[in-house]
Amino acid sequence: MRTTIYLNDRLAKQVRRAAAARGLSVSAFIVKTLDDALNRREPSEPPPFQLVTVRGVHPRPGINLDQPRTLDAQNDEARFDHGSR
Repeated sequence: MRTTIYLNDRLAKQVRRAAAARGLSVSAFIVKTLDDALNRREPSEPPPFQLVTVRGVHPRPGINLDQPRTLDAQNDEARFDHGSR
């Protein structure tokens, strides 16, 4: 299909330069650019974060999920029995 488009001088100059740099005619460059843009898939939005816990909807009492290093230290102390010395 033949169609006419109007580009401002700045954009027309950029299109001519980009087409020449790729060894394409202006028309072929515009077709390729539009085809690429229309076929590009928009990234889907990731699902919202949901905390999965065992036996309930809240973490165990005394566990602060904003301080994961504290939880690591407590687990290490329990595992290696360093807290009883």
